Amino acid sequence: MKTFLEMNLPESLTHTLKHIGFNEPTPIQAQTVPVALKGQDVLGSAQTGTGKTAAFGIPMIAELLSNEDSNALVMTPTRELAKQVMDQMQAMLGKKSKIKTALLIGGEAMPRQFQQLRNNPRLVIGTPGRINDHLNRKSLKLSKTNFLVLDETDRMLDMGFSIQIKEIIEYMPKTRQTLLFSATLPHKITKIAEQYLNNPARISVASNCAIAENIEQRMVKVNDSEKYNTLLNTLVDKKETVIIFVKTKFGADRLAKKLSQQGQSSQSIHGDLKQSKRERVIKDFRNKKYNVLVATDVAARGLDIPHIKLVINYDLPQCPEDYIHRIGRTARAGKEGKALNLVAPTDRGKWNAIERLIDPTKRSKNDNDSKNSRNFKFKKKRYSSQNRRKPNFRTGASKAQ
Repeated sequence: MKTFLEMNLPESLTHTLKHIGFNEPTPIQAQTVPVALKGQDVLGSAQTGTGKTAAFGIPMIAELLSNEDSNALVMTPTRELAKQVMDQMQAMLGKKSKIKTALLIGGEAMPRQFQQLRNNPRLVIGTPGRINDHLNRKSLKLSKTNFLVLDETDRMLDMGFSIQIKEIIEYMPKTRQTLLFSATLPHKITKIAEQYLNNPARISVASNCAIAENIEQRMVKVNDSEKYNTLLNTLVDKKETVIIFVKTKFGADRLAKKLSQQGQSSQSIHGDLKQSKRERVIKDFRNKKYNVLVATDVAARGLDIPHIKLVINYDLPQCPEDYIHRIGRTARAGKEGKALNLVAPTDRGKWNAIERLIDPTKRSKNDNDSKNSRNFKFKKKRYSSQNRRKPNFRTGASKAQ
């Protein structure tokens, strides 16, 4: 289907979609929405930035608008993603909608959430830990919730939420519609799909490990002692927005402080920040009040800021799949972006795992082998502390094919 008008959606939803600029469905939306509107379960995979939220949001809202007895629950792995999903759902519902909502996430005051739940919301969005907390307190009831969305399921499992998810679903009716989305579909995801989905439609718009073609990727070999100077040289005179990924909360705070002392406008974000502070940091970054955000993987998924031009992996991710989600913060909605990966000798194992994930035919190579694979193309450079030039990002070079 080429337009949302062809999907026979409720009139009010069609109106709000047009109002917020949703004219033509993306591939994941074009495949998912018609199937979900028929009431079928969905097991979906799509790379980040493809419009996945609307792919489950449109049929979910259509169900809520068409059936006053319907209620929906959306589970996400992080607070930031839950809030972004809520913002998009409320935009789709429109300002005049009578459908009440509740956002259940950690780091926010419980009294406010209790008040939202007392209003009998028909749409609840939250993280597994806080949802489970409300169920145990009996402030949330799911006995009439017949529409379930599990978003970024692979990430929820990686974060150890499998038990909470199981406990939450036990509170729900067995007769329901379930949409499960995951960026990758390893065995653990297909196994959980067998538990919670009923004869789902399998929908995938790209390779599970595909990287957007408009991301220019570069790998730079550095010694640990050279890494910080390489970063500084990259950021010299750079006014565009940059997100730098590190592996620890302490490392994020320390690096952001050092960069600020060097005259770089930077902030850090990680799981130990209070929710209000995290929201303020993201809002200021979105509004370009500073241009460098240093983050742990809490920001790797769900952070949708279109103007991010460069992603720097200062520390490589522990999990190869997280590489895809990290660099997916740039090149959103068809725009171009760049990714710089600083690889120390101790990182070779992680780097080889990333290469194998994206191209399973690629085998481990020694450091002198710069052969490009058919699907995964990098420009490699050896940085020397004697040569303090910025890495040269050339438009159109080293893009993933």
